Amino acid sequence: MFDLIVKNANLTDGRIGVDIACNGGKIVAVEANITGEARDTIDAEGYLVSPPFVDPHFHMDATLSLGTPRTNVSGTLLEGIGLWGELKPIQSVDDIIERALNYCDLAAAKGIGAIRSHVDTCDDELKGVQALLEVREKVKDILDLQLVAFPQDGLLRDPTAMENTIRALEMGVDVVGGIPHFERTMSEGAKSVRLLCEIAEQRGLMVDMHCDESDDPHSRHIETLAYEAQRLGLQGRVAGSHLTSMHSMDNYYVSKLIPLIAEAGVHAIPNPLINIMLQGRHDTYPKRRGQTRVRELRDAGITVGFGSDCMMDPWYSLGKADMLDVAFMGLHVGQLSSRADMDWCFDAVTVNSAKIMGLSGYGFAKGCDANFIILQADDKIEAIRLRAHRLAVVRHGTIISKAHPITHTILRRGSSRLINEARLENPSV
Repeated sequence: MFDLIVKNANLTDGRIGVDIACNGGKIVAVEANITGEARDTIDAEGYLVSPPFVDPHFHMDATLSLGTPRTNVSGTLLEGIGLWGELKPIQSVDDIIERALNYCDLAAAKGIGAIRSHVDTCDDELKGVQALLEVREKVKDILDLQLVAFPQDGLLRDPTAMENTIRALEMGVDVVGGIPHFERTMSEGAKSVRLLCEIAEQRGLMVDMHCDESDDPHSRHIETLAYEAQRLGLQGRVAGSHLTSMHSMDNYYVSKLIPLIAEAGVHAIPNPLINIMLQGRHDTYPKRRGQTRVRELRDAGITVGFGSDCMMDPWYSLGKADMLDVAFMGLHVGQLSSRADMDWCFDAVTVNSAKIMGLSGYGFAKGCDANFIILQADDKIEAIRLRAHRLAVVRHGTIISKAHPITHTILRRGSSRLINEARLENPSV
């Protein structure tokens, strides 16, 4: 007796027409024609079954706050940071909890199974930390929430940021964060990287820094982050988020920088929706794209995962918790248009980001957690093209979200045809 059997699934790892049997929250078999009774059975009908989407970079303490106390008129990163500074003192712990829980419900329904959220530690009350630690516990049955201690106003620039960041880690925050390009000087930025990496090494924690989220080609803190990761033996535990200054650097310097990042085992987290929106704001024309050098980082063997960063907050007025939107934008901005490139963009919001977050039990091997989504698409590329409808979301072998397939009745030459949105390329459907 199984808890759940999914029949006739096409998997993102290339297996076609297989069944998935789940018991006790784990995958116990992935093979053709599994027999036996199950509490629940889903016929995937040959649609794509994927491990959950993973968002390795988000700001949950700010999400869904759009319009409070005002909106970002210029659309710039710096006005967003200033606006966040206006919001922090007037929001309560309960406000943050309510917004975050609403976001997590939406994210889970969209198939997101894990989120890494940065939480501001430049607040002596640590309201965001209190709130998101509670949210992490409340949402554990629908998704994994990993928290980053993030001194938004600068570890050294803000007078109590160091003390508050350490307090947040002692309260149970998972990852050490930073923002070196927001310190007063380049040398102070480099010092903050060193200090934060040493804290992570002493505590056995991972590191994820907002690094060089700037159009300034001389903002080169990723070089320092790679150096510190190697010096302290943090290979595989460090990520640089954004890295947008790299889109403005000269090719000679980048030809040195990328091998250093790869050698240090540092991961990269571009945030396509936000990077394309916030960067290049001082340009007239030609105007820079804003996204880091995704193709070059990937080709150097660096693990690259796309994050969503924001939704309806001081920095970004749009968003719907859809990692396929993120992959779609990353594909376009990075001109990742070959079949292999587009296939890889799906991995950038699933397996790559799972690796960056250090998730265990992720995937379709026997013994993995029974967490997956059924998408109304035939393959990974079609899923991105359509931003495919989520037919079902499974968490620990239990269906937590389910929807009917999307169809449209098209009137054509006086007759009606029912068209399945995910299979428009097949006119016989």
